Amino acid sequence: MNRPRIVLADDHRLVAEGLRSLLSVEFELVAVVEDGRALVEAARKLGPDVIVADITMPHLSGIEALAQLKQDNPAVRVVFLTMHPEVTYARRALAAGAAGYVLKHSAPAELIAAIRAALDGQTYVSPSVAGSIFRVMSEQPDQVGGPELSLTPRQREILQLLAEGRSAKEIGDALAISTRTVEFHKYQMMDRLDLHTNAELVRFALKHGIAEI
Repeated sequence: MNRPRIVLADDHRLVAEGLRSLLSVEFELVAVVEDGRALVEAARKLGPDVIVADITMPHLSGIEALAQLKQDNPAVRVVFLTMHPEVTYARRALAAGAAGYVLKHSAPAELIAAIRAALDGQTYVSPSVAGSIFRVMSEQPDQVGGPELSLTPRQREILQLLAEGRSAKEIGDALAISTRTVEFHKYQMMDRLDLHTNAELVRFALKHGIAEI
């Protein structure tokens, strides 16, 4: 019998190696990648049954990677394994269509349970945060995040790369767009968020979980 195929995305190599050992007992680990852009490429190429991903990763966050993959395949199943217990992160992940939200300090059995739930078409959330997440979502159903959601996916992608210290030319090369287009998006973001300098943009990205330095 074929084992379910998993793609793992985590930029911490020690964590990834530990997860490789845990998951390989029950699942076929077809790829391990270290950033969001590589995750998108691997998922499109390999078509795994479930993706296990961190939220905060270089180049492209896990949530933005999920949004891109959903455009290709609305049925894609992503279980986020994250250090972030904050409701804001969980709401954004679930609103983007995540199949699971598991905290890294949870017992390993929780991750296995989340993957099994995803394979069955269900959604799993760590019990330690589930109550607060679903309470807030029921009380504020129309609010799935903060001001960062006023930005387009492309703008959030550019903002993450800016916060990681990339120049406009480097961002343009990475995204296959012109430097002028990068600058256009940057100034649109500044206007929309009422920010005035690159430093303020970077602080915004760090505060709202778009990037992590």
